[in-house]
Amino acid sequence: MLVSINWLKDYVNTQQLPPAELGEKITRSGIEVDAVIDRSHGMTNVVVGYVESCVKHPEADKLSICQVNVGEETTQIICGAPNIAEGQKVIVARPGAKLPGGMKIKKAKLRGEESNGMICSLQELGIEGKLVPKAYAEGIYVLPADAETGSDVVANFNLDDTVLELGLTPNRADAMSMLGVAYEVGAILSEDVKLPEISYKEAADTAASMLTLTVDAPEANPLYVAKVIRNIKVQESPMWLQQRLMAAGVRPHNNVVDVTNYVLMEYGQPLHAFDYDLLGTGNITVRHAKEGEMITTLDDAERKLSAHQLVITNGEKPVAIAGVMGGANSEVSDATTTVVIESAYFESGSVRQTSKDHGLRSDASSRFEKGVDPNRVIPAAERAAQLLSELAGGEVLSGSVVFDKVSKDEKIVKVSPDFINSRLGMKIAFEEMLDILNRLKFTTEAVNGQLVISVPTRRQDIQIPEDVIEEIARLHGYDEIPATLPEAETTPGGLTPYQAKRRIVRNFLEGAGLLQATTYSLTSEKSSKQFALEKTEMTRLLMPMSEERSILRQSLLPHLLESVTYNTARRMDSVALYETGAVFLKGNDELLNEQEHLAVAITGLWLDNSWQGEKKPVDFFVLKGIVEALGAKLGVELTFERGQMDDLHPGRTAFIELDGQRIGVIGQLHPSEQKARDLKTTVVMELNLAAILNLETEALVYTQVPRYPSMSRDVALVLSKFVEAATIENVIRSAGGKLLKDVRVFDLYEGDKMEEGKKSVAFSLTYFDPEKTLTDEEVTKAHEKVLAALTEVGAELRS
Repeated sequence: MLVSINWLKDYVNTQQLPPAELGEKITRSGIEVDAVIDRSHGMTNVVVGYVESCVKHPEADKLSICQVNVGEETTQIICGAPNIAEGQKVIVARPGAKLPGGMKIKKAKLRGEESNGMICSLQELGIEGKLVPKAYAEGIYVLPADAETGSDVVANFNLDDTVLELGLTPNRADAMSMLGVAYEVGAILSEDVKLPEISYKEAADTAASMLTLTVDAPEANPLYVAKVIRNIKVQESPMWLQQRLMAAGVRPHNNVVDVTNYVLMEYGQPLHAFDYDLLGTGNITVRHAKEGEMITTLDDAERKLSAHQLVITNGEKPVAIAGVMGGANSEVSDATTTVVIESAYFESGSVRQTSKDHGLRSDASSRFEKGVDPNRVIPAAERAAQLLSELAGGEVLSGSVVFDKVSKDEKIVKVSPDFINSRLGMKIAFEEMLDILNRLKFTTEAVNGQLVISVPTRRQDIQIPEDVIEEIARLHGYDEIPATLPEAETTPGGLTPYQAKRRIVRNFLEGAGLLQATTYSLTSEKSSKQFALEKTEMTRLLMPMSEERSILRQSLLPHLLESVTYNTARRMDSVALYETGAVFLKGNDELLNEQEHLAVAITGLWLDNSWQGEKKPVDFFVLKGIVEALGAKLGVELTFERGQMDDLHPGRTAFIELDGQRIGVIGQLHPSEQKARDLKTTVVMELNLAAILNLETEALVYTQVPRYPSMSRDVALVLSKFVEAATIENVIRSAGGKLLKDVRVFDLYEGDKMEEGKKSVAFSLTYFDPEKTLTDEEVTKAHEKVLAALTEVGAELRS
């Protein structure tokens, strides 16, 4: 909810508090103020100008040379707006002016012609494009003809205002209106609320003489009010009304639609305007739709209706979906002369279901869903009639056409002061409780030691004694509630083993130079199973925001790669990201299994010591080394097996295994996938992190620093190109006995001197005995066993 301070002052005295201070008081009373927005954005030297002449620029087809009267003088300004014309009143930023975003206006020359300022659009004044009237969305804004030339735009057109953005919780529907916020501020500041004075001249003819009303679904629509206003002139709303709507986040349209939106924001009561002549029958009938009945709504979408949905009809065909959106067949246009203003109380569940069915959520439906005040339905209609009489020259027909079966009784809540204090754990005086309830405009009596509270219908969130306690607590001040510790045995807090290991993983990866990323859990159907270690049936959202966010992911890599692409597109040539997060797998029992995974994506240079002339691009083995070191850090032994996966390079992909079970994949992106994502060489990894972190590992045991030297032997072997080095390494370790402590590959040769289909792999073997210094004979004996084992598996010693 966006609240204009200037508008709020119409109803309650804000005691001239600075907006930030008022926002702080509102926040401390229980409604969080998310932002304090200065609508002027620090603008200076922005005035009303009158375009005395406008001719095309001789050197540019899209530019115009304008002579603009700015009050003190007539000056030349070059303008590129397509709608600039002679005789307009416009917004002019003079040389030296400051505009939102830090823009400063200076004298300039455009294609050889002098320009002394800028003629502005509303967007250039800091107003969002979606709030600018459609007529001026692509050009400059034209002011009313009565705007005073040379006057200050900020001061005279309601831009010297501050807007409070309220973050409302679902229970505070009462604060979704200016009057509701006024009651809240009045209670905080101990000020009375001034309601709008409604008065207008009625015509001799009655509304009932032109309109009949039938409600066939009273359980879903217990209250319906219709006002008839004729002889209106549809035109632009006055500037003050447009600015108030834009401050509230509503786009102005015309004076009729703007009045309904203005009353919506003022009273919190949705209204709708029908073109009386387009109704055609002089009748309004509220009923449930016929199954399969069709309506074209104001957004030009044709919608199929269901039997449980409530519609407004002209007695024959639907003209609006009740509480959700009007129909295009009764829309107010420039040709409209007579309107019917609808103000109604629709049952919240009916509107919520209909809104959900059609995927339509509007300011009106959100208020109906949470429940509107039945005692404001009729006053809101009267207020709209008054404004249309004033702003559109309308003639309001006498009376209203009303169907009224709704209860407007106030809720009675009883609670004792002792009950309140016992729940709050403090002592609030009885007199202060009464004062708080009176400030909230709750009629309260003390009867037999209890507070008997009559809760206004605008506060439908107050239903039980605990609700009253909350009101008293927040206005007394949450900061005043004493902080106490419970008296009981306590358990020291700490991380679980799983949480501690997860923290080790993150610290290790960040220490290795990777940055943590957090991506969406929702993805598209195309990406949901890409790179998935385990593919199951997809889990779809019932009401997704978009197709790109419609399915729960089964892999972290697609979105992580999107982040890599995003960064490389912005000249971050080397990117190394990791993410720990949940993937969502559906089991045979249809239950959702949320499994924590770890994913890594790296591209560019892994090592770049330019001053040493040393650069190392990332490759498969860089990431494999990180994974191996991570396994060692967690005390688990991870093994790798050659594998293949869609979208990964067929010769540079391996599966990661733990105790013989496949838990992950590591590899380089397939060249076609890299090209599709506009990436250079990129290596990725994803593994089931939960499988590792849930594994019980032995406690870390430190050994004494060796006192005796080790001995090494190198061996170069000729192997088939299809034999993996890991297979040979396992043979060496098995044959090496207890003296063999380490085996590593240090060379690979596949040159011209090798036989076709062969390769040479060189291993370095380290022998060590912690109890003594090894002799050559002992090492030779152990080494010969290794060589014999290698010969048995077909490996040849390279001479």
